[in-house]
Amino acid sequence: MFWYEDEVKRLERERISLSISPRTAFYGSSSIRLWPNLKEDFQNLSPVNLGFGGSTLAACVWYFDRIFSSYNPDLIVVYAGDNDLGDGRHPEEVFISFKQLVVQIRNKYGTIPIFFVSIKPSISRRNITNQIKYTNHIIHKEILKDSTLHYVDIYQEMLDENGEPNPNFFEPDGLHLNEKGYSLWKNIISINVNYFFNLI
Repeated sequence: MFWYEDEVKRLERERISLSISPRTAFYGSSSIRLWPNLKEDFQNLSPVNLGFGGSTLAACVWYFDRIFSSYNPDLIVVYAGDNDLGDGRHPEEVFISFKQLVVQIRNKYGTIPIFFVSIKPSISRRNITNQIKYTNHIIHKEILKDSTLHYVDIYQEMLDENGEPNPNFFEPDGLHLNEKGYSLWKNIISINVNYFFNLI
């Protein structure tokens, strides 16, 4: 995990410079890390961006205590698992990491809401489409057992009319999101979070 050290140190420095106590923590891989307007897009949620580039869900587990040591959010939005599968891990391994992360969050924050954003389809990772679908399926199935866990499905909305990853949402590398991709995510995540909070 040592290759994430610089990114984690960056997050620690940014925490020291924060003058507010964020209400919402966005946690995960580069899809979170590279979100250019996250603070503006979710201004009503008082967010902090705790994404670190290239991270796996396993890395999110490994660094959770360290990254969240000085935060006390009301809810957490997680996107990770994409890179685990890209690195060759099996869906069941990603599922185990998901469950471990939930346990860590519960131990530290109790039953605060956790929103898990489904693993996205990617042009550059068409070769692992079945693994992505299966990982999303087993995590979604687990989330349905717990009313404090929420599944945010961005997978279907990122497909074109042929059921393939829609290039309109991606940078030229076919992996990272472009402005349209982030706009789509913003709308879907906002609908899910606002729907939940309107119910309580």
